[in-house]
Amino acid sequence: MQNKPVALITGANQGIGLQIAKDLAAKNFTVLVGSRDYARGEEAVKTIEGDAHALQLDVTDRASIAAGAERVRSEFGRLDVLINNAAITHTRRLQPDETVQDYAKSTRPSVVSLDEMRAVFETNVFGVIAVTQAMLPLLREAPAARIVNVSSGVGSLTRNSDPAYPYRSIFGPVYPASKTALNAMTVAMAIELESTGIKVNAACPGYTKTKLNNYTGTRSVEEGAREPVRLALLGADGPTGTFSNEDGPLPW
Repeated sequence: MQNKPVALITGANQGIGLQIAKDLAAKNFTVLVGSRDYARGEEAVKTIEGDAHALQLDVTDRASIAAGAERVRSEFGRLDVLINNAAITHTRRLQPDETVQDYAKSTRPSVVSLDEMRAVFETNVFGVIAVTQAMLPLLREAPAARIVNVSSGVGSLTRNSDPAYPYRSIFGPVYPASKTALNAMTVAMAIELESTGIKVNAACPGYTKTKLNNYTGTRSVEEGAREPVRLALLGADGPTGTFSNEDGPLPW
């Protein structure tokens, strides 16, 4: 088993995930760049300064997840940090002039496609559980394992219950609700693992400019990666079962 800590980031061939990998590599981690397309993962690795490796990982494919976990154990022998970053906002192709508000209108509870909803939850919720279950045996063996679920403030029920919340109009049963469910899974994981020393927290990167939002975000990937990286590096006195951005705690 190698001496350097190992971090796996899902959906890390681009965007926030790739920046998280770069930041952790700079902190002397061996980083595993999870990517559905192995070739894209390999291309991403070339942009990382440090010890980085591509790992084929489709969070919706059990065989892919099992193979990934086996490779981590056989090739690296340890896993210290798991960052569940892979996510999608939709499955259908948006029109060039289609806004977030337009898409939200098409996914109201009264008209939402159940297939669309299932597909997004498959990646954003069930994929997180599946990957975490597969990697937990390795994480349990680590001296101070950390799990970070990359969530979003738009999933906050408290915020969306406030008529003054500026993004309330786009809350719906697809992407926003998938992040609400992810927050619930974060609390459930933290409760189960709190006696083990494994800390589980949810991070909101903010409205970051990535492919996820057609690059309409207002924050850079460097800014978006800050909170997930901070939570990945928590010390023994750090919290578990929290939801936060770089400005502090967020309401569930």
